[in-house]
Amino acid sequence: MTKKTEQKTQDDIPKELEKDLVDDSQNEDLETQLLEAQQSTKDNWDKLLRSQAEMENLKRRTSKDLENAHKYALDGFVKALLEVNDSLSMGLKLAMDENATLANTIEGLELTNKVFMSTLEKFGVEAINPIDEKFNPELHEAVTMAPMPDKTPNTVLEVIQVGFTLNGRLVRPALVIVVQ
Repeated sequence: MTKKTEQKTQDDIPKELEKDLVDDSQNEDLETQLLEAQQSTKDNWDKLLRSQAEMENLKRRTSKDLENAHKYALDGFVKALLEVNDSLSMGLKLAMDENATLANTIEGLELTNKVFMSTLEKFGVEAINPIDEKFNPELHEAVTMAPMPDKTPNTVLEVIQVGFTLNGRLVRPALVIVVQ
């Protein structure tokens, strides 16, 4: 080997070492980045699994709540109607008494009807009793028309059967006789 060749190789050695050190440093950086990415992936996977479990639990709870809502929706209404039933039972018991008068029986029936109507109103049920009101085909069903010269035409003369609405929606129209 010549002197020049020896020098080149000696000069090249530090450059090669420097290049190897740079490559090692880059490899370490890449390994660190890879480890960080793997940890991030693992964390995100755990979060995904937890979110899915939470969603399943929420679905189960919502389904159970909905089932209970359907199952017990009328609970309050039934309890309120039981009060009406109690009133009717007491009225029947008193009406069967030997000392009962027709006036007492009528008074008991009126009170029971009042309790019943207030119970219905408490749950959004309203009576449609349109006597002397203008006929409304959306709320009333005309059974017949009667000629009455002294009354305003197309008004309700008589209510045969009271109608009802539930929270503003027609449940049963009022059966009426309308002035011709």
